[in-house]
Amino acid sequence: MEVQQKVALRHLGHTDLQISALGLGCWQFGGNYWTKLKQKDIDEIVKICLSGGINWFDTAEVYGKGSSEMALSESLFNINVNEEDALIATKWWPLFRRANSIPKTIDQRIKALNGRRIDLYQVHQPFSFSSVRDQMKAMAELIRINKIRYVGVSNFSAKKMADADDTLKKQGYFLASNQVKYSLLDRRIETNGVLDTAKERGITVIAYSPLEQGILSGKFHKNPEIIKNMTGPRKHSKLLKPAGLEKTKPLIDLLEKMAAKYEVSSSQIALNWLIHFHGDTVVAIPGATKPHHAKENIGALNFTLTQEDMDEINIVSKTIAKL
Repeated sequence: MEVQQKVALRHLGHTDLQISALGLGCWQFGGNYWTKLKQKDIDEIVKICLSGGINWFDTAEVYGKGSSEMALSESLFNINVNEEDALIATKWWPLFRRANSIPKTIDQRIKALNGRRIDLYQVHQPFSFSSVRDQMKAMAELIRINKIRYVGVSNFSAKKMADADDTLKKQGYFLASNQVKYSLLDRRIETNGVLDTAKERGITVIAYSPLEQGILSGKFHKNPEIIKNMTGPRKHSKLLKPAGLEKTKPLIDLLEKMAAKYEVSSSQIALNWLIHFHGDTVVAIPGATKPHHAKENIGALNFTLTQEDMDEINIVSKTIAKL
């Protein structure tokens, strides 16, 4: 399969990987808190993403105990897309493990991915029985033996991110990315040093939950009845309580105003702000449980907000977001 729509690409950190500003988050492919998707629906979602210019997919060992990785690799096989057109990022789960688990389990990840190349291998959390330095040394060895291409981390503080980068540099490599929660309603990385450190070191920030699990789409503000029928932990979010909806309404109203101006959706405005406000530093991985979600994500790649409009969104967002 050939990618049909061309979008602007940017480098992942200091790597030679050129990625679209949006990737596809594949947590939902593994079930977990989600209804298990049918493989044919996953195939359609992945195909839409590739056709729209998205060229990378983020999954993890812990997403359905490898079932997300397997579903993604099966989809890429079914669609017959080559490795260069579909980059894969996955993650090692560190809880209750030591760094020596990294080389011991890498073949399991490769098997789950049906032998497809791992372009970015990330430490999923900063919790482990081993130090960041030992983990990075193990990751560096995987690069040396051609099991992975580049190294990233997830949910790392500024200090731990810097430690990881410093350790890899001593091994002749570097840290490519830090995957963290970031959205117009959660901007803590701007005040805790993570974003500044990433910019200083040329590390890409991969933003997960960029739409706050749908809140920034405005659908819950328009129809609060949806919340009553929800399942899973999202239902209990403070942002979905009446007080939370009221607090965030000024931002939702502004996103709707911008959406009308650009003839797009509120979600696309929120994603576009995220991937442009900080230059090339921030990319995002919205998920998709239905084909139309994938199409919605792609639409955010086809325009750019003016600096004036980004600044207006920034001001309103800062009065509401967690900082």
